[in-house]
Amino acid sequence: MYSEEQVKQLQQRTRELLSDGDVNEQKLAHLREVLRFHEYRYYVLSESLIPDADYDKLYKQLKAIELAHPNLITPDSPTQRVGSNLTKTFPTVQHLVPMLSLENSSNAEELADWDRKAQELTGLQEVEYCIEPKFDGASISLLYENDILVRGVTRGDGVEGEEITTNIKQIRSIPLSAPFSKYGIQQIEIRGEIIMSKKAFENFNELQAAQGLSLLANPRNAASGSLRMKDPKDVAKRNLDAFLYHISYYVTTDGHTLAIDGREGDHPMPENAPLGTHSGSLDLLWECGFRSPKEEKQVVTGIAEVIRHVTDYEALRDTLPYEIDGMVIKVNSLALQDQMGMTTHHPRWATAYKFKARQATTRLRDVEFQVGRTGAVTPVAKLDPVYLAGVTVSSISVHNEEYIREKDLRKGDTVIIERAGDVIPQIVQSIPEGRDGTEEEIVFPRHCPVCGSELFKTEGEAVWRCINIECKAQVLERMIHFVSKDAMDIRSLGEANIRRFYELDLLKDVPGIYGLNFSAIGQLEGYGKRSIENLQAAIEASKQQPLYRLIYALGIRFVGETTAKTLANAVSNLMELKDKTEDELQQLEDVGIKVANSIYQFFHNEQNLELLKQLEDLGLNLQNHKKHNAGTDDTPLHGQTFLFTGTLSKLKRSEAEAMVEANGGKLLSGVSSKLNYLIVGEDAGSKLEKAKKINTVRILTEDDFIQLLGK
Repeated sequence: MYSEEQVKQLQQRTRELLSDGDVNEQKLAHLREVLRFHEYRYYVLSESLIPDADYDKLYKQLKAIELAHPNLITPDSPTQRVGSNLTKTFPTVQHLVPMLSLENSSNAEELADWDRKAQELTGLQEVEYCIEPKFDGASISLLYENDILVRGVTRGDGVEGEEITTNIKQIRSIPLSAPFSKYGIQQIEIRGEIIMSKKAFENFNELQAAQGLSLLANPRNAASGSLRMKDPKDVAKRNLDAFLYHISYYVTTDGHTLAIDGREGDHPMPENAPLGTHSGSLDLLWECGFRSPKEEKQVVTGIAEVIRHVTDYEALRDTLPYEIDGMVIKVNSLALQDQMGMTTHHPRWATAYKFKARQATTRLRDVEFQVGRTGAVTPVAKLDPVYLAGVTVSSISVHNEEYIREKDLRKGDTVIIERAGDVIPQIVQSIPEGRDGTEEEIVFPRHCPVCGSELFKTEGEAVWRCINIECKAQVLERMIHFVSKDAMDIRSLGEANIRRFYELDLLKDVPGIYGLNFSAIGQLEGYGKRSIENLQAAIEASKQQPLYRLIYALGIRFVGETTAKTLANAVSNLMELKDKTEDELQQLEDVGIKVANSIYQFFHNEQNLELLKQLEDLGLNLQNHKKHNAGTDDTPLHGQTFLFTGTLSKLKRSEAEAMVEANGGKLLSGVSSKLNYLIVGEDAGSKLEKAKKINTVRILTEDDFIQLLGK
């Protein structure tokens, strides 16, 4: 971006400004120029030419001048990055060009098959490709007009995203202004990935730990979660970074529209256009001051070279200062990209090569057996802590007794672990060759590790269960589930308080929640008058929760939120379920043999029926007060089925689902041919991909859904 001569001039100007203590408006342009230069060197090139104290001194001079002359402040001034006001909402805006997903490849054969299709579409025997890292972060879209950053947007559902410009400005490797006009570009939309480097992640977690605060799980989640933080100052504290790697659309200074991603321009690509290849676009972004993968990219001809390069790069993965989970291969010629086109899901000219799950070796020291709210006993392997794919792993579920036998796991074994999809840790295998004779067999208990009751295993299942419903572990987990957000939603009574009250003998079972001794709680540290009042109000309000929430809160095996709603809609009073046969239950939507049997068994257990009677006597709602206008033929969504995926920006998921049911629609728990509408929010996953393959499923954005309700 800067020539050697420019660097020398700016270094000299830096020295002059530092030695001149006067604060006056004549220095304004020079201060901005020098500060932008040093930001670029530090945040893009990772090279600091001056101490932090000198940078701070120059920044304070600029701020003082602008404070005295506010009419001279410009949008791209370095002082305009830091936001001071809280962001109350993130409005939804439409991308100029949709952000499509990439097709995935995971081995050489799939890459070769993709190359074969590329040859057919281009008519070439060998295609030139540009390869770059697949950054593991959060996708964004930036819009610049007349060289100024005017908008930053999350990926959202690919068509629309949330406008997060203020938060984007906290990322110093994203320039507030860029010299696109030098290349004849008046407006441009570029795509990239917000990331948190491994070093920034470690530093932030060290600071969190020192302050006794919760740690971030991994760099990817840290980057993604930062984009929607309400306070821009909190975003700045995370020291995020950004790689910009794609130009999707631009308008030249003479008014020609040149769209690259699936939207026709009004003018053919001229011979002297600033963009002719994808690798050229990365060079252009670099020259304009962005951290593009200019130096990471590789241009090759033919798929054999692609396979060699991605294989070599995978071996370097752990040496990089940031997380990547694969490589992206794109046809380099933009003219050929246009010729190849795209499907409704993905461009035909690009694919993502996904790396294999990363593995590490560690020692299995012990196995603990944990009891859940349904009595299931789960063995958890305790490992020597090992860093793997961005997180430190010290515990891994080993599922059940059969899994332990199948993997031949023993205490003291050296084991290979991996994170499937770089998310869920699992033990791949033990290494018998590393045994020295001190290893111990893992003995699965035949009695509950918490209450000592005999364990039972149902025929056809792999899970051992404690069937003593008074078991302390089950009682605690049932209460924690009962008060949770999607159940009775008693917000002031979370897991920590449940455990605390239980140990202090203030709470022993679910009905006890509604008879808490608030006088005794008021004597505890951390409980003042207001917190007691909030807790009382939350408990009292929960009595009026709709019936489906109570059904879900009861923790019946196999009954999730959707099935709970189905059950609630089938009765006028909860106790009617004890009169239904298993065959009758199976006639309900999404209720199969196992679910029907579980429901039947629950409502034919005398202890459970006594629990329901106690809850009714305490004032909880066992009635279905909606029974049920929503099911009549004249309701707008009668007979239509819905499913939500991803994060909604305008509605809470629970609110949106309630709207469906209030208008006669039904909610499904998964994608199938029975589904009419899939409502897609931000960061939609596998459900969206599955729905795209079923022609009868209509895919709607959140705004489409709201518009549908309006009709």
